[in-house]
Amino acid sequence: MPTPIPLVIDTDPGIDDALAILLALASPEVDLRLVTTVHGNVEVAQTTENALRVLHLAGRSDVPVAAGARESLVHPQPERAGHVHGAAGLGGVELPPSPAVPILRPAVVALAELLMSAPQPVTIAAVGPLTNIALLLRVFPDAAARIGRLVVMGGSAWRGGNVTAAAEFNIWADAEAAQAVLTSSLPTVLVGLDVTLPTVLDEAGIARFAAAGPIGATAAAILQQYLDHARTAYGTTGVVVHDALAVTEAILPGTLGTVRRDVVVDTGLGFGRGQTLVDRRTVSTAPTAVDVAEQVDSAAAVEFLVSRLASLDAAPPDAARR
Repeated sequence: MPTPIPLVIDTDPGIDDALAILLALASPEVDLRLVTTVHGNVEVAQTTENALRVLHLAGRSDVPVAAGARESLVHPQPERAGHVHGAAGLGGVELPPSPAVPILRPAVVALAELLMSAPQPVTIAAVGPLTNIALLLRVFPDAAARIGRLVVMGGSAWRGGNVTAAAEFNIWADAEAAQAVLTSSLPTVLVGLDVTLPTVLDEAGIARFAAAGPIGATAAAILQQYLDHARTAYGTTGVVVHDALAVTEAILPGTLGTVRRDVVVDTGLGFGRGQTLVDRRTVSTAPTAVDVAEQVDSAAAVEFLVSRLASLDAAPPDAARR
């Protein structure tokens, strides 16, 4: 079997973030080396605690967690998303505490150290606001240049937003950071609402991994509030798997059909703040172009997620990767 791809998940758990972390842990194609946390769905102290508890749920408290940015770069994030994810971020489910604690180094330092020491390119799945990644670009540019692939869950090319009419939540939460990252030369894939909204995990799929054992059952319980929100917000009969789809692309490059586009972010203070302006008139050859996800096999992506989550209860964690 090929050597697993070193993976970092930069995240703000969050219900769908928790699902994405579990998916990575269930996938032998990647080796989850580090989880970094950021403000977003809830405050960073809570996102950090949630990350620790989700890893512990899967028996992987050995994966280090580094706490990151507490707030956005310039303008404070106007509101959190407790109404979507629950006040503590995991849908009202209280997971057992982890025996692990966050490492002492801040997320941006931990990221830089991992990137500079890794013998092979590292993939980063950034599924929260992009504050940590923007700080890495500014403070440790040589380390940022060693990123093998950056897969971002955020934005929208043509569907509009979900937190405002124009903006998707992760980009809106720190528009200046998103602008810095999406106009850099990092090898970036943008997984936006255009491909996540059609990718719906229905109740039958949830029931499949819920029946697999205690990890799956707990994941299903966490999803319940998200399921209720999806019915109201999107009119779907299941959960939109935003972050898990981005992590799927990180695990299996090429899962999504992408086109290289020029992307900028509206950083003004008007109604368009946080909108990703994607130039779809032509394929870009600019070094700052982004691979924008425009095509998805939603059924295949959901089946991949369900089968992998069910596998967490089928076998113990791989001891060789601890």
